[in-house]
Amino acid sequence: QVQFVESGGGLVQPGGSLRLSCAASGIIFRLFAMGWYRQAPGKQRELVATISNGGTTTNYVDFVKGRFTISRDNAKNTVYLQMNSLKPEDTAVYYCNVGPPSPPSSYWGQGTQVTVSS
Repeated sequence: QVQFVESGGGLVQPGGSLRLSCAASGIIFRLFAMGWYRQAPGKQRELVATISNGGTTTNYVDFVKGRFTISRDNAKNTVYLQMNSLKPEDTAVYYCNVGPPSPPSSYWGQGTQVTVSS
């Protein structure tokens, strides 16, 4: 069974940093592009960053470009999201899942809460 376990969230002041991790199992991790998604209260889940299966290509939505960095370790079946210069509008539950061009798995993890507040 596919499983994603996210960790690393927390409460941070504006301008602060966090590093999220996501351990994947039940998939041949190295074959899939991965993505980080987020869902803010009252909003739909959105994709914020993707990384190719080999880790050589990354993409970001405009509002996180220059602040977030996605990376992966295929030996550990883990994907990371380094978040710097955090803003209150980054407050959301963050999830990882398979990224484009493949559709996300229907199995979503519990996510990790990121709260940016002074």
